[in-house]
Amino acid sequence: MPDEKNLCLSGSGLTKVFGFGRQKCVAVDHVDFNFYEGEIVSIVGESGSGKTTLAKILLGLINPTEGEVYFQGTKRDIGTQKKKKEYWKSIQAIFQDPFSSYNIFNKIDAVLLDCIHMRGGRRLPRAEKVALMTEACSFVNLKFEELTNKYPFELSGGQMQRLMIARIFLLRPQILLADEPTSMIDACSRSTILGMLMNLHFETGMTLIFITHDIGLAYYVSDTIYIMEHGKFIESGTPDEVILHPKEAYTRRLINDVPKIHEEWDLSTV
Repeated sequence: MPDEKNLCLSGSGLTKVFGFGRQKCVAVDHVDFNFYEGEIVSIVGESGSGKTTLAKILLGLINPTEGEVYFQGTKRDIGTQKKKKEYWKSIQAIFQDPFSSYNIFNKIDAVLLDCIHMRGGRRLPRAEKVALMTEACSFVNLKFEELTNKYPFELSGGQMQRLMIARIFLLRPQILLADEPTSMIDACSRSTILGMLMNLHFETGMTLIFITHDIGLAYYVSDTIYIMEHGKFIESGTPDEVILHPKEAYTRRLINDVPKIHEEWDLSTV
């Protein structure tokens, strides 16, 4: 974490309730947090713990039932579509499923050009736009000349995730929210994607927020870890504090559920 802590995103009493009466589900339950510029944060929990709902609130895709989000120390205002688009210049996401992350009617050129236009490059000459798209693709080991005029669904899952990182390379947001970005691709592509995300973080200084169930990943890449259970943050701190010296039984169970090659697997909690 940077020496000088500059707050970039924080939440106070964030709550999201779906349904009413007996059908009511509290997905996020009075969550407080502070994320700092240049920090790598991991929010760890099982499926259904509220991680993705919280991510959608942070992105402005759904509204909280209670509580407030603060961006750069100021209460977030995304009340109009114009304000939302301005906010999205600063915060972007890579989602779990690369196959549903794209509009199937838009070619790859349109996907990348949208990013250039969003950053104010609409009036650039075509040659400059192509140079920018080529550089972005090269950053993720793709060749733009092989992608032009293709649709994203013509690529593999790993290539689609790399194209998503190329988008982020062009947009240069202050905050990147990665929601299980490697869980639906093969092991070889997984390490490649993770390496590219880390390179992007070091190159741009962006705040990187991982939403994950992989506590091993969280330990090795994070400055701060938040453990989420039933919509609440039950524990947080540095990786050593949370993983090596866990205070909560739920955290200990998450750690014990990670299989070890040289130990007999404990399936009693499955």
